[in-house]
Amino acid sequence: MTQEFSNAESCWKAIRSDISRNRGLLSVIEKFARENTAPAEIIFGTSGWRGEIGTDYTFNNVRIVTTAIIEMFRGNDPSVMKALGVSGFEDIKKRGVIVGHDNRFLGKDFAMEVIGLLEKEGIRTWYAGEAPTPEFSAGIEMLNAACSINLTPSHNPANYGGFKFNPSDGGPAGPEITEKIEEIANRMMAGSLKLHPVAPDKIETIDLTKLYIDYITERQTIDLKRIRDFIDSGDCIICIDNVHGSTRGRIQKIIGRSEKIKYLRTEDDYLFGGVAPEPSDKNMAGIEKALRESTARFKLGVILDPDGDRIRHADDKMKIPMNYFGAMALHFLRVHKGFRGVAVKSVGTSNLVNAIAGKLGIPLRETKVGFKNFRPYMVRNASERAIVVFEESDGISGYNHTLEKDALFGLLLAIEMMAVTGKNLSDYLNGIMDEYGHYYPDRSGIEVDRALAGEPLLKKLSVIQQTYREGAAVDVNGTPRVIKDVITVDGTKLVFDDGSWLMIRPSGTEPKVRFYIEARTVEEKKAVFATAEKMTSEALRG
Repeated sequence: MTQEFSNAESCWKAIRSDISRNRGLLSVIEKFARENTAPAEIIFGTSGWRGEIGTDYTFNNVRIVTTAIIEMFRGNDPSVMKALGVSGFEDIKKRGVIVGHDNRFLGKDFAMEVIGLLEKEGIRTWYAGEAPTPEFSAGIEMLNAACSINLTPSHNPANYGGFKFNPSDGGPAGPEITEKIEEIANRMMAGSLKLHPVAPDKIETIDLTKLYIDYITERQTIDLKRIRDFIDSGDCIICIDNVHGSTRGRIQKIIGRSEKIKYLRTEDDYLFGGVAPEPSDKNMAGIEKALRESTARFKLGVILDPDGDRIRHADDKMKIPMNYFGAMALHFLRVHKGFRGVAVKSVGTSNLVNAIAGKLGIPLRETKVGFKNFRPYMVRNASERAIVVFEESDGISGYNHTLEKDALFGLLLAIEMMAVTGKNLSDYLNGIMDEYGHYYPDRSGIEVDRALAGEPLLKKLSVIQQTYREGAAVDVNGTPRVIKDVITVDGTKLVFDDGSWLMIRPSGTEPKVRFYIEARTVEEKKAVFATAEKMTSEALRG
């Protein structure tokens, strides 16, 4: 008996409840995606617009967002053109737009809709096919393109589609651009606009991996020859889990094929085998098994998300989250490669990098959460150029590299670390912590009443920074800690005299309070979390 579904949401629930049995229901999702013309609210978050395929991420709504972008182009607003890095609409038409997608269901079909509408306006387009986010960023700069449209929701589950827009510097679009797209698109949505598809006249393809190789060769932050030589001659195993994403096949092209490199989950699978396709510890079991079974001297494992902008590392001794790898990258790029500049990280990341920066005399800058906040330190004409930029949610880039987070860069840098230092990552990390101090970061959070989401929650939690001032004493599980520094860049971060800290940050969209903490021993983490929860409870009670 054929199942009947009134909407895509209920169909996706059935698919995700048993992907082996219900995979065939993707044809029903396609029907909803093509026929559903209900409007959606368009919000570009830190990495673009995302929505459920067939529910709000539909062909009609993708046409509307693309049409909104075209209207923005045609408007020639000086502030928007400046943010885009172009002189006007004619410049955009000439320089062109790169369009592509990750491995999601209907990715190519959605891309053809975008290309057709752009071509109709006389805008040159390149079709990149399935490609990771960092390749779009490098490709923009190498082609001198006006921008890119990458149809990906990054690490979101299989039922999501997404729409990333990057201007001519290759970085994430800033508010001057995204707010204009939102304004125009939501005006069109309010009018229940229904747009007909426009088939592309021609498809001009582009090999973004080739451009990416040219890019990193030109920028010289990464030494590809050193990496290739190490793999050829070293006693090593490198295990790469692509989680069925758009990074598959890329590494073979960049550093060559080798029996020493083992690839996991490279098959086509729109449903990611039923897992959340993110670089989580839980998803690293396959990597850990491969490394344990190897007798090689050098062992490296990485897991990449579907659009290749997030990465997590491991060797046979430990998993290495970005909190640690970002600090290692700073040390390596400064001490071993001689790059000079500033260290930049989001405010919720480990203070191990603070300790390294302090001892090496490197200026440190902490930003709000969101990779787009690193742009001022990554552009070529920056007065303060970053040696490394990273955030704890698995994103990294480095000196003279892309303004987008780049998992390929994170992988190549890790291999070069082993080649230069002669150490596995965990040994290199332990040596760094023996010299600069041991730090143990973690994060958690609590849900609050839905009525508090947004501004009310922000207002209630603001009392924390008024109550806890620099120099005040705080009881952390019976041990008095003096507040050495109060940082209010994004929430409230209290740094204690022993180097431990806690940060309390309200979610901007959900009824949640997020805790980021760091202790100086593993045993102390629980006490720091408890202190953060106590402060939050007191603030919520008023």
